[in-house]
Amino acid sequence: MRTLKTALFIAFAFVLFSSTGSAQRRRAPVKLPAAPASSVVPADVRATAQKVSVQVKNVTKFLYTLGGIAIRIEDLEAEAKTRTIGRAALDANQENKRKVMQAIRNLRAGIATLEVEFRTKSTLTKYLVNIQGITELSAQSEDLAAVGRFSEAGRPLLALVEKLSDTLAVMP
Repeated sequence: MRTLKTALFIAFAFVLFSSTGSAQRRRAPVKLPAAPASSVVPADVRATAQKVSVQVKNVTKFLYTLGGIAIRIEDLEAEAKTRTIGRAALDANQENKRKVMQAIRNLRAGIATLEVEFRTKSTLTKYLVNIQGITELSAQSEDLAAVGRFSEAGRPLLALVEKLSDTLAVMP
């Protein structure tokens, strides 16, 4: 019986100590990605990123005000079709339409200038794919407003803000 206990103890010890444990091993050195050759951002890229940021703010503020104005314009238009509205209210509504159209034209001018800048400056052409088409989106908004669809005129502007934001995200 004693030999059996000794044999079991030796077998147990053999199994316990013969397994491959986690011995100290030399780890392979971690390779860090190489730093870009030029980590300095050109001044015109920084300046243009600032311009993109300004346009995001401009379009966002306009969209905020467009929501309430568009509803009032379209409600008054619908009301004018069903009953008689005072001349002063109709004139005020026409003035609001004119102001909205002018505001969209002003936005479009700023957006077009920005897109042209991306197309013409060599340091910005790599970001053109992100911003391309913003002038067309502002034109769509203007077209919708021109036919009296002021509420829908905001949809292309939302897509425009997304493109501007995506461009800012990839610019240094």
